[in-house]
Amino acid sequence: MITSSAPHTSITYARSSMDAGELQVFDAGRCADGYQLGLAVGQRFGETIRSRMRGDLFLHEQLLPFASTAAGKPLLAALQASNRERYPRYWDELVGTADGSGVPLLHIILVNFRKEIRPFIPKREDQEPKEEPDDDCSDILMVSQSTAIAAHNEDANVALLGHTYIVKATSPDGTSTFTAYTYAGELPTCAFGFNSNGVAFTLDSVPPAKCEVAAGGIAVNFVSRDLLEARDLDDAMHRVCSPAVSVGHCYNLMDVRARRIVTVETASQNRSAVHEAGPAPSFHANMYRHLQVEQVDIWLNKFSEQNNCFINFIVSCGFAKVYDENSMSRERRAAQCTMDSKEKALSVLGDAADVKYPIFMTGPTLYTLCTVVVDLDEETMTIYRGGSKNTDAVRVVLPML
Repeated sequence: MITSSAPHTSITYARSSMDAGELQVFDAGRCADGYQLGLAVGQRFGETIRSRMRGDLFLHEQLLPFASTAAGKPLLAALQASNRERYPRYWDELVGTADGSGVPLLHIILVNFRKEIRPFIPKREDQEPKEEPDDDCSDILMVSQSTAIAAHNEDANVALLGHTYIVKATSPDGTSTFTAYTYAGELPTCAFGFNSNGVAFTLDSVPPAKCEVAAGGIAVNFVSRDLLEARDLDDAMHRVCSPAVSVGHCYNLMDVRARRIVTVETASQNRSAVHEAGPAPSFHANMYRHLQVEQVDIWLNKFSEQNNCFINFIVSCGFAKVYDENSMSRERRAAQCTMDSKEKALSVLGDAADVKYPIFMTGPTLYTLCTVVVDLDEETMTIYRGGSKNTDAVRVVLPML
C-alpha cells in the first residue's frame, strides 16, 4: 500500500520482456500555484520526460513539422489561447513542467494537444501515411447490490512503457488532494485518477472523423485535468460537458460516496450523452455507444488529403458509417464472456484469445500498460502490472478516502 509520507516512492513490479518494471509515485504536496506543481513534477521526473520526448516519433516527424506550417501556426495559436484562457492554472502547470524538466515548452504543448492537432495534419501524397495508433482502452462497469466496480485496461503506444508515473498533489487551498496516473510530460491525467472528494474516473479515446472536430477548441487533456478538482459526481459531469471541446472523449465517472458510476460521451458543439451503470455489466472500448458521432475507419484514413471532400461527403450522406475494427473485435470477444463479478471482469480484461485484436495487448505497437480496478465498496483503486490474469503480477492498492 502506498502512503503519502515520503516525497516520492518507487514501486517495483514483476518484469516481463517489454515491461519497464517500475512505477514511480511522487507526492508533490501543497503547491502555491499551478506553475510550482508543474515545476516540481518536471524536476522529479525530468529524465523520464526527456526520454519520452526523445523517443516520440509522432512528435518529431509530424507534430513539430506541422506546427511551423501556414496551417499549423494559427491552429496551435487558437488552441493555446482557448485553453490558457479557460484553465490558466493548468496552463501554468505545463510551463512549470517544461521548465522543471528542461524540455522545450513547444514540445510539452504539442504532446498535450496531439488529439486536437492530429486530424489536421495533411497526408503525404508521395508515400503511405504514417498513422499514429490511438490509445485503445477497455472498460467494464457494473453497479449491483453486491458489486460496484469500474475495471479498465490502460492501452497506449508501446513507446510509453517506462514513461508513466503517479502524481499526488494537494490543492492550493488545501481542501482536497488528487492521485493521477500520468503520461510523462502531460497534464495529470489523460488516463485515470481520483481525488479525496470520492470522485474517480477512467478515460476511453473515441477518435472522431475530421468533420466532427472543432478547430482550436478546448483540449481533452485540460478537461481531464479539471476532473481531478471535481467536488462530486454532478460537478464532474458539469466539468466534462460544459467546455466547448475540439474533439470528444469518453469519461467513466465514479462517485464513491454515492455509489454511482456513469459514462459520459462528449463531442464538439457541446454534445454529450450520459449512461448510468447498473447491475448488467457493460463493456466500452473506443467507439461511441450512446452519442451519434462519425468516426474514421482505417481504410478511410489511407486516402490522401485531396480526398477529404469525398470522404466527408460519403460519411455525411450516410453511405459509410465507419467503425474501429479493433474496438469491434474487443466488444465481440467481451460479449462472449461472463463479467458479473470483479474476478470475472479482471479475467476478461486479461483476455488475449483474439490474436489480431486482443483485449489485453502486448505489442508490437499497442500495449496494455496496466489494468486498474476501482472498487466503490472497498474505496480502493488497485493497479495491476503484467496482466490481471498473471499470478505473478504485483498489485498496488491506493486508498481513495
